Amino acid sequence: MPRRPRVSLPEVPHHIIQRGNNRSACFYSPEDYQLYLDWLAEYSRQYDCLVHAFVLMTNHVHLLLTPKNKDGIGRLMKRLGQRYVQYINRTYGRSGTLWEGRFRSCLTQEENYVLGCYRYIELNPVRAGIVQHPAEYRWSSYRANGQGEESGLITSHPLYDSLGKDVHERQQAYRELFRHQLEPGLVDQIRHATNGNYALGTEKFREEIEKALGRRVSPGQAGRPKVKRAGIR
Repeated sequence: MPRRPRVSLPEVPHHIIQRGNNRSACFYSPEDYQLYLDWLAEYSRQYDCLVHAFVLMTNHVHLLLTPKNKDGIGRLMKRLGQRYVQYINRTYGRSGTLWEGRFRSCLTQEENYVLGCYRYIELNPVRAGIVQHPAEYRWSSYRANGQGEESGLITSHPLYDSLGKDVHERQQAYRELFRHQLEPGLVDQIRHATNGNYALGTEKFREEIEKALGRRVSPGQAGRPKVKRAGIR
């Protein structure tokens, strides 16, 4: 069965996941993690994509990005992935693929789901049982978003900025969001939308995305008629 074409729109947040081939490791040392982040920062600037949140796990990566143009994310992920694979193969004397095919992604509705994706991403090490609190995990954006750790990579999303009138108030409000785990239903929605390359949001949001792209972005019958392009609210 052919894989569904990836959906992408400029100025819309995208949740992205890329896994190691056969769920095998992608990172072996602290230097590997740091180089990946350095190159992510470099290519996010080059291809005009804003990075709001990330987590690097041993065998997969989660990102929350907003591209400024249609092809930005695809070009960023291709260049980053190629460079990182070349580095890993050269450093560890291996050959062949590192990633599990193409990255997976979903368009994310701002009003209802962006902050949920922030939490979903940064709570990954907690759900995996690696740490008790996201601040204990070095390779995520939580320390920047929740504790003000300096970062040349992270750009806050407007919904994050709306949490408070100044940086300290925003960080405090953001930390409050992590007092509880994500609702299981929301975790399932994010996973399903990302793995299926669907839009993550309300029915109205999905309909608007379908109008903009002219094709289906939610589970359903194949062959749904195309619709005319329209704006996204």
